[in-house]
Amino acid sequence: METTILKESRLNIRCDSHTRQLLDKAASYAHVSISEFVLSNALASAERVVQEHESITLKPKDFEAFLAALDAPAKHNAALKRAFKRHNDQVRR
Repeated sequence: METTILKESRLNIRCDSHTRQLLDKAASYAHVSISEFVLSNALASAERVVQEHESITLKPKDFEAFLAALDAPAKHNAALKRAFKRHNDQVRR
């Protein structure tokens, strides 16, 4: 059973005629509408950019150091207490 996704947001893009012709040709080769072509390629690029900014890759040695730091958290000191207070003040706003 196929489900239909309601598309309720519109995105308008302005481009020059050469760009439009190129996108039209590429969409034609891919056998999809220009909207589908632009959206699918923009979405793939957006996912890649978000992944690059939201993930961290560590070398095995660095990962071990990270795990060790989690097992032995920092002792509370004045700077850490100030940081927690600043965080609480900002989050409550």
